[in-house]
Amino acid sequence: MPRCWSSWSPGRRACSARRRGAVRDRLSPLLLTLGALALGLYAVGYATPYGLRVLTVAGVYALATFGFQIVFGLGGALSLAQGAFFGLGAYTTGLLATQMGWGFALTFPLSLLVPLLAALLVGLPVLRLESHYFALATLGVAQVLLLLAVNLPGLTGGANGIPGVPGVVLFGWPVGRGLPMALLVWGAVAAGGVIAWSLARGRFGRSLTLLRDDPLAAATLGLDVGRLRLAAFAMSALFAGAAGALAVHTQRVVSPEVLEFPVMVTILTIAVVGGRGRMAGAVLGAVLLIHLPEWFRALERSYLIVYGGALLAAIVLAPEGLTGLLDRLAGRPRVRLPGRPAEPAEQPGLVPNRSALQVDGLSKRFGGVLAVDGLSFPLEPGTITGLIGPNGSGKTTAINLISGLERPDAGSVRLGGRELAGQRPDRIAAAGLARTFQAGSLPEGATVLQAVAAARLTLDRSVEQAEATAHRILDRLGIAGHAASPCAGLPAALRRRVDLARALARRPAVLLLDEPAAGLTDGEKAELAALLRGVAAEGTALLVVEHDMGFLLPLAGHVLCLDQGRLLYAGPPEGVRRDPAVVAAYLGTGRRGGQA
Repeated sequence: MPRCWSSWSPGRRACSARRRGAVRDRLSPLLLTLGALALGLYAVGYATPYGLRVLTVAGVYALATFGFQIVFGLGGALSLAQGAFFGLGAYTTGLLATQMGWGFALTFPLSLLVPLLAALLVGLPVLRLESHYFALATLGVAQVLLLLAVNLPGLTGGANGIPGVPGVVLFGWPVGRGLPMALLVWGAVAAGGVIAWSLARGRFGRSLTLLRDDPLAAATLGLDVGRLRLAAFAMSALFAGAAGALAVHTQRVVSPEVLEFPVMVTILTIAVVGGRGRMAGAVLGAVLLIHLPEWFRALERSYLIVYGGALLAAIVLAPEGLTGLLDRLAGRPRVRLPGRPAEPAEQPGLVPNRSALQVDGLSKRFGGVLAVDGLSFPLEPGTITGLIGPNGSGKTTAINLISGLERPDAGSVRLGGRELAGQRPDRIAAAGLARTFQAGSLPEGATVLQAVAAARLTLDRSVEQAEATAHRILDRLGIAGHAASPCAGLPAALRRRVDLARALARRPAVLLLDEPAAGLTDGEKAELAALLRGVAAEGTALLVVEHDMGFLLPLAGHVLCLDQGRLLYAGPPEGVRRDPAVVAAYLGTGRRGGQA
């Protein structure tokens, strides 16, 4: 553990956070164990038969919410099809058990498979939609399944459903109602919780979190956004199908109620009240929300009002959920800082085999506006090239085209002889190109260390290795003491430094920087210039988009000037102030147009 030299130093803060985190990390398993023991003690010694049934239903909803925590809590996609997948699992078990006479060993795996196949089939077109359009599309899927269940009485029993579903027979042992069924369901909750928790803490969960908090940057950091979303959607269906199958064996009947919207609302409420993205929150929320109506039942007709008021109070007082509230009360940090990690096989410098980037004839039109018009230039390894131009000249559009955020209408972008024009941003990032953003885009729900480590998720073998590399990058940039700081609320200068750290963590051959000096003081600009010179000295080709000529011209060895999407000037920085076309564009005597 690094030595803490003073009470005010960043190192001291990091050491203190590390010690507090170590203590609380030891307490967390203890608290979870105590909670599980308390639940087991209640089930064995105090619960009535009806209480055991309610506890079993709570376990079923906890299992379904695990999947919803993956697609919504971690991935940020408001899928309203979770209830539909729950119903598909229920109907699969009900139909196969009653009409085919199959046992639990066959029906349970198929109750996972059918929702999984449905999720893959529906997810391919639906996941292309964004925001509320995606939510409405998944709600439509749920409504179609509900209509089919009601209007196919020959198959599903119609509105009456399918009665007489047999109980579970496990290894020849009939699992009876009450305590045995509760133990089976909560055993499934324990196994599912471990799986979901491992996914959330691993590369998959970290990648989903980045996608949720910062979707624009996720692809430019090498993450396959489409595949991640589809995997999360499919994983949510697996958990929902398992929960639906166990629900049928608990109730011994399946009806269209399992496909109705209240099931989806219950799962969503459990996730929000328990804590978005928290698997422990799914369990806590399910136990609380399934039991709340029973606790308020004595109030008779007014119990729903009290129930609604309690939910509203929980959401208002704990917007991050009950688990988030507990963490906040305990002052728990969101990240455990690494100690002194072992040296990785690769140093977090830059890729040793450098390749030149060649842009030829790049063009892009937005409607009637020609934003980039036949742009051509090279970027040689170890050089710093400046890209300037008046507002609306096409600078940002140019780097969006190069990095894959926009598809060019014409032209070529080649890195080391490989054609990149028109490819997805994650494939361009994998080829060795990284970029920063004009606004210093960072995932608001992550810490500085997590934000930088996310850039290494497709490169390193584990989250721990990614965090170790990220910590070295932060140390190189002089901000390692802020590793545990949330990205939300960071000052502008620090946000830009973290954004740069994230791009450098990719170890790129080519680095595109969009106004990196905006909002910095003169001293911070001098530090940034020295850092960029050091990056270029290691062999990286830099393209710097900047308005501040006092910062850019002493830094760059070559300058490009755009106006109306066309290249006005390409040459040494000292010639910029003498070129008539450049002077005319900046003084406003030249034509204006294009798109920034």
